Amino acid sequence: MPSRARQRCHALLTGLVALASAAVLAGAPPAVAADTWTEVGSDRADPLTESQGLTSVEVPANSPNRYTGIGTIPVGVSSRGWNHVGDPDASYNGYYIEPYQADSGTAKMFRVQAPGGAWSEYVHTLSGGEALNNSWVAVTPGGQWMLAGEWGTMNRLLVFPTPGVNPGTSPSANLPQASTVRLDRPVRDVQGCDFSGPTTLLCSSDDPAGTLFGMTKPLLRIDLSAEPGSADVTGRVTALRQLPLRSGCSGNFETEGVDYDRRTGTLRVIVLSPGFCVLTDSKTYRFTRS
Repeated sequence: MPSRARQRCHALLTGLVALASAAVLAGAPPAVAADTWTEVGSDRADPLTESQGLTSVEVPANSPNRYTGIGTIPVGVSSRGWNHVGDPDASYNGYYIEPYQADSGTAKMFRVQAPGGAWSEYVHTLSGGEALNNSWVAVTPGGQWMLAGEWGTMNRLLVFPTPGVNPGTSPSANLPQASTVRLDRPVRDVQGCDFSGPTTLLCSSDDPAGTLFGMTKPLLRIDLSAEPGSADVTGRVTALRQLPLRSGCSGNFETEGVDYDRRTGTLRVIVLSPGFCVLTDSKTYRFTRS
């Protein structure tokens, strides 16, 4: 009998330990994924012309990388109220797209440069509940669809037909939202995303709190259930690492746009330094998968 009592006691203790372990794991921050991106270098980011976003351009051949900042907004655009530009992207066939927003209103704008150099503007009237912010764009590898993001804590990404590329778009007509990416967990203050594959996004988050993934300023990966298009898809969000936060000044860093160049496998992310050092040691960091 004493032996059976000890067995029952051991079983009870084992069960209690398992329950306690499960409770600890449930309350712990999500683990960082094994998809490792290693920093391999950096370049100074100019605070006026390289402070919002960046993208690599494949067409025409040998095109330089493109950047956005307050200093890249044309006067003719800002004078009409479009005074903030976000993180741009380019389709693989050479259409370059910049996202714009105004301080108020009911619309956001996408400015498109065709491979031949001509510019056009596509305006989207906000849907019900849509935030005014137009932080970034990411063109799908197939080119016909484009993702865009809002500011704040969000559980979705917006999908549009790619202006200038999708034949259903016109500068003279409203650019409609086509569908939604439903995320499995919320993200906060996403400043840029880019496709690293047909259904994989890499995104920079300016999250200052760190409560969603156990770290501030994370690099995120979003795995989509299918290629975006006219139907909703889901997205599984994973934190990969914290982005570099190094400066001669202390204070609040700001992560900005992101670019993945499939030709070299290089990921680049802009991080602006705090205070006065935004002028001196803000960086575009380069990463490769290892």
